[in-house]
Amino acid sequence: DVIDDGVPVRLEVMIPLAMEAEELRRLRELVVGTAGEVLRERGHSLPIVVGTMIELPRAALLAGELAVHADFFSFGTNDLTQTTMGLSRDDAGRFLPAYVAQGILRADPFKTIDEAGVGLLVEMGCRLGREAHPGLTVGVCGEQGGDPRSIEFFHRVGVDYVSCSPFRVPVARLAAAHAALGALGARREREDV
Repeated sequence: DVIDDGVPVRLEVMIPLAMEAEELRRLRELVVGTAGEVLRERGHSLPIVVGTMIELPRAALLAGELAVHADFFSFGTNDLTQTTMGLSRDDAGRFLPAYVAQGILRADPFKTIDEAGVGLLVEMGCRLGREAHPGLTVGVCGEQGGDPRSIEFFHRVGVDYVSCSPFRVPVARLAAAHAALGALGARREREDV
């Protein structure tokens, strides 16, 4: 309908909770087939971009297999944190402050990426996904997408973008700029050596 109104359209569909390449292949086929059929009926054509949310540890571990059937990944860090750490965000709020205060955890893993566990899965998923599909776009959505320490980590492992709640956008933009400048400075230092 909006194409008929002259509005430019970029059709992107994100499949949640993919855990198996064959599952994603079939869902991609269904999405592309159905969208293509509707577009043809309406006399339109446009590229159909299909990706997946990486929310399960298995998906991160098998990212190379999933990437064959995806145009993009979006790491759903809230769910990936829950499934990796075996924590419910609803219940963990009762004890996580004590874990942080007592030094058991460095930070609340639902606010700042747990680099050693969840972060390792993100890094691995980025690397495996891009080995199988060079040019794969990789993003992050979730609470950590607006956290400066997490943004620096995501930049370091090659994430293309983060999304966060609107009130955190100014902080996220500043943190992304700092991460990019820090990487530029480190690269220049290596070149000078």
